[in-house]
Amino acid sequence: MQLANPNLLKLQNYIGGEWCDGTSTIAVEDPASGELLAEVADGSAADAERAVAAATAAFPAWKQKTAGERASVLRRWHRLILDNADDLARILTLEQGKPLAEARGEILYGASYIEWYAEECRRAYGQTIPTHNPAMRLSTIRQPVGVVTCITPWNFPNAMITRKAAPALAAGCTVVIKPASETPLSALALCQLAEEAGLPAGTLNMVVASDAPAVGRVLTEDERVAKFTFTGSTAVGKLLMAQCASGVKKMSMELGGNAPFIVFDDADLDTAVASCIGTKMRNAGQTCVSTNRIYVHESVHDAFVEKLRGAIAELKIGHGCDEGVTVGPMIHRRAAERVNGLVQDAIAAGARVELGGDYLPEGENYFAPTLITGVTDEMRIAQEEIFGPLAPVQKFTDEDDVIRRANATPYGLAAYVMSENIRRANRVVEALDYGMVACNAGVFSTTVAPFGGCKESGIGREGGVEGMVEFYETKYCCFGV
Repeated sequence: MQLANPNLLKLQNYIGGEWCDGTSTIAVEDPASGELLAEVADGSAADAERAVAAATAAFPAWKQKTAGERASVLRRWHRLILDNADDLARILTLEQGKPLAEARGEILYGASYIEWYAEECRRAYGQTIPTHNPAMRLSTIRQPVGVVTCITPWNFPNAMITRKAAPALAAGCTVVIKPASETPLSALALCQLAEEAGLPAGTLNMVVASDAPAVGRVLTEDERVAKFTFTGSTAVGKLLMAQCASGVKKMSMELGGNAPFIVFDDADLDTAVASCIGTKMRNAGQTCVSTNRIYVHESVHDAFVEKLRGAIAELKIGHGCDEGVTVGPMIHRRAAERVNGLVQDAIAAGARVELGGDYLPEGENYFAPTLITGVTDEMRIAQEEIFGPLAPVQKFTDEDDVIRRANATPYGLAAYVMSENIRRANRVVEALDYGMVACNAGVFSTTVAPFGGCKESGIGREGGVEGMVEFYETKYCCFGV
């Protein structure tokens, strides 16, 4: 892999502070070229149980550390990630496919969560409550919930781990993570740096596994687990929620989306197009907050489409490590085939491909950034999460009607509004039934603000103060005097 720090390339699971082989291996391939990058130990349900046991054993000592002591370890971890950012970005690009500049941005974004929660853990304040009885003193304290298990996705294999592990560790919890088997190298590299930072054995554990259902059952049903957190599809999330219910576990779920992108007639079209490209084509459209449905007022529809066509045409397709590439491959052929199926369904229903719409010669996982017009709400392309570089445009005429259409989905993760009218912007932002709404911006996620959705897009929040609260129990204390 031509890494400056070859120690970052780890091929074993990390359990109880030890690097462990599996009974078999998982092949990790470059989605851009199909080249075999590495073979990683394939963990099992028994490995997951050992990891939970290690986290359980490590929890009493870790929770007794002062906030300052935990913060010191996290700050060292943060510094090591920054020192190795170029290598971590290269690993990420090679196993996931996104352009190197995007990968490096993810590394820095992921590290920012570690820094933020290293600081935030010092502010785990309780409160003194005015008593109802002069003979009693009332207060609350916050305590770590316990062992936390996590399942993370392949589209952000670094940041989705730090966004969960950093607040959990900062709160005094211990952690077991099952990363995506498509992108385990980024996850294992983080464990190597955490070990170098001095994170005690058992506080952070990693089990890569091809048998996701078996390992997932351990992580959701083991009675020693206090909290489970997942980022992935709504369908899988529902299954995991049902499994968590048997033990009434605390849960955080960041699930699927169907984000509307509404362009009003008073929008700055250049800003709207740039924002649309930012949310739609980043990571080849493989993000949970990617725009899914683009609603454009009929009076500016043609002008917007022409500008968007030009911006898409300027994107450079290729291997993420190549100079100037802005869009890489999809994660695997099945993902590309699914996007192609959405395109063909839309064409059959009367939509028109303005640009792209087919596979590319660069490799079997490449699908052309695509612009489609004449889309209706009844088409699959408007009903399902696309998760690909496909921009479907619809017309609208009325503010109330477009809000109704935008809200007519079981999902509620992210939405986008483009308007220069501050009154309209405020009205629409408040009226949209989504956990996050961005106005005149396409990329909005930040460490300091809560990330999450409503309806079938999830439960709980990651990031900001809210993300820390997810890993505490609030204990009410009553003292008779």
